[in-house]
Amino acid sequence: MTQAPGMARAAVLGSPIAHSLSPVLHRAAYAALGLSGWSYQAIECDEAELPALLAGLGPEWAGLSLTMPLKRAVLPLLDSVSDLAVEVGGVNTVLFDGGGTGGRHGDNTDVHGIVAALREAGVRAPGSAAVLGGGATAASALAALRDLGLDTATLVVRDPGRAADTLRVADRLGLTLSVRGLDALSDIAATDLVISTLPSGAADPLAGALAGVPALLDVAYSPWPTAAAEAVAAKGGTVVSGFAMLLHQAVRQVELMTGRGDVPVEAMRAAGEAELARRAAG
Repeated sequence: MTQAPGMARAAVLGSPIAHSLSPVLHRAAYAALGLSGWSYQAIECDEAELPALLAGLGPEWAGLSLTMPLKRAVLPLLDSVSDLAVEVGGVNTVLFDGGGTGGRHGDNTDVHGIVAALREAGVRAPGSAAVLGGGATAASALAALRDLGLDTATLVVRDPGRAADTLRVADRLGLTLSVRGLDALSDIAATDLVISTLPSGAADPLAGALAGVPALLDVAYSPWPTAAAEAVAAKGGTVVSGFAMLLHQAVRQVELMTGRGDVPVEAMRAAGEAELARRAAG
């Protein structure tokens, strides 16, 4: 993709979007990089509104961050899609041709975010892993496990009969996936790593079963810590917050949208943590 000009726009789209932390992270990066002509906003947008919104964007747009429910809905609206995004079946980043020709390229930085967050916490080569949940983030989690060297994984979902889409993702990734119901959660207590992709609070009833796992990445981050994170930490396990994943996927988005290789991770981290603290206090 052609690097965007000195003045450019970017945004995060989704529904609901009001509490997205992405504007805080991206704006902190722009400030630290001296990109005074860049702006980043949050735009409420659902699946029905997405085609018209994309069609109305001008050449000043550098890129978009996408959250639910748009990661899969955007696929038929793009001119090209990265191999990784095709494998996981979801796009969380849209890049626009900087020459103003309107080309739309889809990519996925969630996988990078998960891998970077785990490696930062010292989780680099787990021997076994399980993923809780079967949505778009679960698909990215499976790709992250492949990048960490695994060729098998366990998927734990409420209804194993509805895991067909995730099984297809695993097949594209070259992963052998065992699908289990929530009643089998206690069987994965010895798993090296569990990645929970469940919504905030949804994993709380599972905290007791997860308490003994050596490492947990919980994609939830507000409020934090979750009950599952507290249970794992209390037994001496490594706990990784969803904020770390969000931070590192945003870092990669800034790199892709700006063409800069010196994205200020710590400035973005500090801004995000300060905003989360402000929200918790308010």
